[in-house]
Amino acid sequence: MCAERMWMIWVAIILGLVMGLAGSQMFAAAFLVQLIVMAILLMRGFTGFCPSLTLLKQILPPCEEG
Repeated sequence: MCAERMWMIWVAIILGLVMGLAGSQMFAAAFLVQLIVMAILLMRGFTGFCPSLTLLKQILPPCEEG
């Protein structure tokens, strides 16, 4: 498993967690987690830097550019 793919899997899991929190009427927690995810995605989109992906690349190898 490579870092970029694992990062996308983690994003999907976190978004599922947000849906679960919202479904459990925990709107404040869901909002906070969603805000953090949005900030990370915007940071990666605008700057190309993602702190969580940088951390994952220290643990897992990067995906092969093909």
